[in-house]
Amino acid sequence: MTLSDEPHPVSNSSPSATVDGLAKRIDALLPQTQCRQCGYAGCRPYAEAIACGEADINQCPPGGTAGIAALATLLGCEPKPLNPQHGVEQPLHLAVIDEPKCIGCTLCIQACPVDAIIGAAKLMHTVIAAECTGCRLCIPPCPVDCIVMVPAPPEQLAQPDHWRRRHEARHLRLNREQQQKTERAERQKAALQRPGAEEIARAIERARARKQAMATTGSSGTSSIKTPHSEDSSDA
Repeated sequence: MTLSDEPHPVSNSSPSATVDGLAKRIDALLPQTQCRQCGYAGCRPYAEAIACGEADINQCPPGGTAGIAALATLLGCEPKPLNPQHGVEQPLHLAVIDEPKCIGCTLCIQACPVDAIIGAAKLMHTVIAAECTGCRLCIPPCPVDCIVMVPAPPEQLAQPDHWRRRHEARHLRLNREQQQKTERAERQKAALQRPGAEEIARAIERARARKQAMATTGSSGTSSIKTPHSEDSSDA
């Protein structure tokens, strides 16, 4: 059987459970770099697209020739060359941050699909080399071009199952943080609807304004308070 240029289809009569099961089996063959070179938001969405007949089997550069062959065997079709529109096959590379140049913008941390970059706002960031998938997603958002890709050491191998777990854990963390943010906003909204809440809010705003004014006055180095020493000097 020769696979045409069209994506490998799944029968429309197949129940969704069958498609989900096939997507899971396809996902198990993907490299889990979560690099998005396939045109999808990660390995699992790409697997689902293949299972639904919406994507071809040759769109994953990290998986390369071996990955295409494995997918072809699973789907009962002929393998085909990697589509160059999605990139080229190459060995595992790791991201490295030039730490003295890092400005601590956190954009690379937000982009990493497996939480392999640590750091804090306005502080130096660094890549956990053992966790890096080589996806390169951290490079485009960096405003100071301080991230480069280097070949992984020979002893460091791809670890798709581990990367999948880290990617799933990141999604759970982001969903949890979003839920917490939504709950805080709802609590704040509810608090403003209580009797007297508007007056409390205005009082808080006035206190905040006074604090800001005091900070501005203090930073200018002026003060209206006279010390006993200054009074003695003026009398002299």
